[in-house]
Amino acid sequence: MELPEKIRSLKAAKKAVILAHTYQPAEVQDCADYVGDSYGLSVEATSTKAPTIIFCGVMFMAETAAILNPDKNVIIPEPKAGCPMADMITGEDLARLKTEFPDHLVVCYVNSTAEIKALSDVCCTSSNALAIIRQLPLDKGIIFVPDKHLGSYVGEQSGRDLVLWNGFCPTHAKIRPDMIIAARKAHPGALVMMHPEAPHDSRILADKILSTGGMCDFARTDGHTEFIIATESGILHTLKKQNPQKYFYTIQNDITCPNMKKTTLALVAGALEGSSGMKVFVDPVIAQKAKGALVRMLEMSKK
Repeated sequence: MELPEKIRSLKAAKKAVILAHTYQPAEVQDCADYVGDSYGLSVEATSTKAPTIIFCGVMFMAETAAILNPDKNVIIPEPKAGCPMADMITGEDLARLKTEFPDHLVVCYVNSTAEIKALSDVCCTSSNALAIIRQLPLDKGIIFVPDKHLGSYVGEQSGRDLVLWNGFCPTHAKIRPDMIIAARKAHPGALVMMHPEAPHDSRILADKILSTGGMCDFARTDGHTEFIIATESGILHTLKKQNPQKYFYTIQNDITCPNMKKTTLALVAGALEGSSGMKVFVDPVIAQKAKGALVRMLEMSKK
């Protein structure tokens, strides 16, 4: 039996649902019930009726699904799939920052550990960060962790002065202005879409700054037929699949997240069988506090 067929059979037998991020390998995306960005995955995780969630992504995403679904089995096929940016700030770091700025609210990018979420007032994703910042009281200061690039973008767009942590995504940090200039020369008619985790000097050269979900929505509805994509390369599979009549070009072939690429079909099958993978466990005390910040994000995103 081929792996995709085996996965479909096991999924039906286990009454499981497979969720995958758009940065996952193409074959993993193709076996998933839902493919999306961090926000879309958070919403999908809360709405699924399946008792078991196979989460194809990195650990903080699987943790988020487990926090939002304490009554479900959330299994990550590759437990070693971490996030360097999430590891750039500890609970002790954030506690010190809160002591230094005691009157500030803490907005935590979802790309963070459960411990950081538990110490935050509200979470955000790249798709809703600006909307959430705009809803916070003007008489309150804001600490934004851990991504300094997303934080600086949100500050620029909202006019708010944010206290930023020096965290960043190593993959998006690779996006340089010269890459954009070269890509425009190679594809002069293409529109440049870039993720807000990219550095400021590169962001200002883009036509559109969008989350991965935002890129998918925009590409589907916009009249342009050619796009240069400045984010993790896994999204190209999603975009091409959704828009077969349009053309998508990566800004450079090495814009890949090694952790996102650790998931394989064999690991997905193993997670369903119970022979590999790991059930995600979050300390109940931390989970309860983190859930508050996540639920506030979901509620504020509806406004």
